Amino acid sequence: MHESTRASALKPIAAMLLSCLAVSFLFVWQGNAGFNLWDEGFLWYGVQRVQNNEVPIRDFMAYDPGRYYWSAALMSMFGDNGIMGVRASVAVVQALGLSIGLLLIARTTERRASLELLFLVLATVTLAIWMFPRHKLFDISISIFLTAALAYLVRKPTPWRYLVAGVAVGLSAVFGRNHGVYGVVGSLGVMVWLLVGSGTYTNSVRGALLWVGGVTIGFLPTILMLLLVPGFAPAFCESIRFLFQQNATNLPLAIPWPWTANISGGSAGESARSILVGLFFIALLAFGWLGAFWVLSQRFKRKPMQPALVSSVFLTIPYAHYAFSRADIGHLAQGVFPMLIGSFVLFSTLNDKLKLTLSTVLCGISLWIMAPQHPGWQCIVGGRCVKVEISGNELMMDKATADDVELLRHLAREYAPDGKSFVATPFWPGAYAVLNSKSPMWEIYALFPRQEQYERDEIKRISATSPGFVVVLDLPLDGREELRFRNTHPVTYKYIVDNYERIPSTTLPGYEIYRAKGASR
Repeated sequence: MHESTRASALKPIAAMLLSCLAVSFLFVWQGNAGFNLWDEGFLWYGVQRVQNNEVPIRDFMAYDPGRYYWSAALMSMFGDNGIMGVRASVAVVQALGLSIGLLLIARTTERRASLELLFLVLATVTLAIWMFPRHKLFDISISIFLTAALAYLVRKPTPWRYLVAGVAVGLSAVFGRNHGVYGVVGSLGVMVWLLVGSGTYTNSVRGALLWVGGVTIGFLPTILMLLLVPGFAPAFCESIRFLFQQNATNLPLAIPWPWTANISGGSAGESARSILVGLFFIALLAFGWLGAFWVLSQRFKRKPMQPALVSSVFLTIPYAHYAFSRADIGHLAQGVFPMLIGSFVLFSTLNDKLKLTLSTVLCGISLWIMAPQHPGWQCIVGGRCVKVEISGNELMMDKATADDVELLRHLAREYAPDGKSFVATPFWPGAYAVLNSKSPMWEIYALFPRQEQYERDEIKRISATSPGFVVVLDLPLDGREELRFRNTHPVTYKYIVDNYERIPSTTLPGYEIYRAKGASR
């Protein structure tokens, strides 16, 4: 076998091995570290309900169905229905996403083996450290899969590849409809790029039609649910209507531009980290929009381009929306991967010295920003965690979360024994998962204001189960008074206050605890 051919054949193996090593290291290091009753609990609770034959969106507030059925299927294979089973199923997706991302990067470099390996190791560390938060690894991996699918189309725009790219976009929407939208936007950018240099519209139109067909095929699991699962279609449509009613996909935060960083209120390291985070937000916009202009101009000049660079540029633009929709580190991490992959692809075209220098700098900055965000760092390096048993596994978590878990268990013993219903709202869907209980409310994560009739329907669900206790976290989310539960859900809050007895509590302000009237003291 020719040496270059052998090297190309080894690249998928190298990418998969590095991916498996990185994910295995992360899982061993922090698989049992950290716990989040909020967002991670939202995912875990949904998987539990699917395992109990409930349907996402129809029977409980949920993401799109794909991630729940994936997790439930793998957990049944693992024989673990607890939180570690969820984390293991997510780690499989992480390993697949990381290996595909590394393969995209590996295919762009043709240097000597030792240099390529070092370059891939730097890319591995960089991509792996940005894979945060753990419960959002589906979203991160999907952005990588879409980047690969569009690069596959750019490399050789045959009818089959248009179809495959469409399938990838449709399938991504099964796991998250926002990814479907981002995939559509990225695909349109790529198809415009292909049209610029094609010299004919016929193939482009035929390709676009095949792409539409592919989207339909990929989205088929959800289409079948809409047609065959009773009650799913109206619930799905209502979830879309509510998004338009809110005119937002998330609760926005102020964008942390580097010039707004507080450089006097913390350590030099924290100040530098804040500035670097702000620079990444700027980099997203620059890489997407300036990159699109550049690759289009190169296409006009008939100059060859790396397929992964083209796809990453056009996907960075929509995924920047993800990062800016709630401009914190977690959402930046979920929107940055097309740019990270495109950056390493771009580095691979440079001379050896510059390539390694820029890769090392990006890797170092990434470690500086993201390492302290990981639960392994916070629990093991920071030493700020305590041991708590959850679903048969010993987890390390911060003291505040451990106290919350103990509070829930105490209340369940006192007021909701033997599996009796309870309510934990608005931010603790994980409370139901920890106690393996079904929420009386459909809206397990009550962030946005609801119409009065919706609240009255929720009240009917609550009263039908006669909860033994109610925990209301009446906190001003993001410091906004209008986002307190009593303000977003005034009718439900009044029902709780009128029909339940407040228990004096020594917990933090905002923790309002109620028991059923007449319950033993």
